Order: sequence, then C-alpha cells, then structure tokens
Amino acid sequence: MKSTAILAAALALAVSLGGAPRPAAAEVTSRTIYKHQSWQVRVVNYGDKRLRCVAQVTRSGNIFSIWASPTSRVRLQFYSRDWAFGARHRGDLRVRIDGYPSWRMTNAELYKHSVLFNLPSSSKGTKFLLEVARGSTLRLYNSRGKHVRSYTLAGSRASMSALIRCVKALRGGNGSAGGGGGGGSNPFD
Repeated sequence: MKSTAILAAALALAVSLGGAPRPAAAEVTSRTIYKHQSWQVRVVNYGDKRLRCVAQVTRSGNIFSIWASPTSRVRLQFYSRDWAFGARHRGDLRVRIDGYPSWRMTNAELYKHSVLFNLPSSSKGTKFLLEVARGSTLRLYNSRGKHVRSYTLAGSRASMSALIRCVKALRGGNGSAGGGGGGGSNPFD
C-alpha cells in the first residue's frame, strides 16, 4: 500500500508538470530509455531544444501514448493508421480501464490519425494515471458508446514509474531551466 501512495504522489506531480507534443518544423529525434513488456518510454527532442517524455504501448499499428514534460500538462494520444480525421476538429469520447467507471474525454482533439486529450492538472488526472498504472486493459469508445480500440496496460506500472523518472531528469538536467519545456541539454545523452 505504501508503494501505491508513493506512486500516487509521483503521478500527481507528473500531472501538474506534464507535457504534450507540439508540431515543429525542426527535426524530431528520440531515444528509448526504458522497455517493459509492450511498453517503451522515450525522451523526444523536437530539434529546437524542447524535450518531452513519452510512455507508449504499441500493438498492430495502434498506439496509446502518455506525453509529459516539466512545463506542460500531461497529454494522452491514441493513434491508429486506420483513422483519417483530416483537419483538426473536436469530439467526445470515453475511456474505460478494467472494471473502473468510464472516463469522459470531452472536447478531445481529432487530428489526422490521432485522438489527443489533455489531462486535467488535478486529482482527477492523477486518479486516471493511477488506474492506467494498475490496469490491464484500456478501452476507447466513441460518444455513442461503441467500442473503438483496446490497449494492453500490462507493464504500465513500471513504465509510468520510468515516465516520472524521465520528467524529473528533464527538470533536473536543464529540462525546465529558462522556461521552454526542455531548453538546453539532454540529460539522457
């Protein structure tokens, strides 16, 4: 139970300090810093010295990602090459993790092959991330309740811990110095 309390505190910190990807004209590079089961955690450099951490699970071209940085909110990304949303627009979706109650993703961004949603920087965001860490399957539904995709969460607890360590390393390694999410040096080089 003590480890759950520590994870909850760390996830609360991650939610309040999290980040999200932004399109950039500069070259994007990444480095895998952790792998566990179907999950990997990477540090992503947007080429203009903005660094982000991402934990993601991939299966059959379908990806569930959790983006974080020291200076922005945590952002969820659901990706499928089968989707073609086109230009940016908004939609409402639901997420359910195991037997927990459903989460509403009101006003999620639908863009090209992705659904993007910023977690609230509150206890609700922390609670969602704790469910991800404890869960075995995340299911995505459309606004009418029709099942869209399922994602395995096996290995998510260890991967969430690695994501938190990544964000802390960015903060400690000039990741938040000077204002931009990750300006300066890459602590993973």
